[in-house]
Amino acid sequence: MRRSDREVKEFDEIVAILGRCSVVRLALCDGDRPYVVPLNFGYRAENGRLTLYFHSAPQGRKLDLIRKNPNACFEADGSFRLATGPDACDWSADYESVVGAGRASVLEDPEEIRGALDLIMKKYGFPGKPEYRPEYLLHMAVIRLDVTALTGKRHRKG
Repeated sequence: MRRSDREVKEFDEIVAILGRCSVVRLALCDGDRPYVVPLNFGYRAENGRLTLYFHSAPQGRKLDLIRKNPNACFEADGSFRLATGPDACDWSADYESVVGAGRASVLEDPEEIRGALDLIMKKYGFPGKPEYRPEYLLHMAVIRLDVTALTGKRHRKG
């Protein structure tokens, strides 16, 4: 990272930043072109390892690309606030962001799928233990991203 003064190095603090983000942009490989899609997400952070989960339609471009090439990366950002000043060079932005890479897979195990959906629901504030109608689960896929590289960044002006 070029601006090491803005780097967030502690795993728990990077996870805290991610927890304050509302959307993850997942980037997949589509031949010689990237494909990026914004997604709702849930996550599990244990023993210095991060796993992200996304729900999806059971067919489509995302799933096709993951099955062809599981390499993926992601970005999430939040706490954005424009910082202005009298001159153009005084303008900046306060923000926090997380960037990472890993391997994506489509979950098959029903218990793992339910656990991932629980994490997504928890992330967005669902109280208690969610129940899922079986017919809804038949029309959904869940993607897991096992994160292998992770960085965090923060800028606060003044």
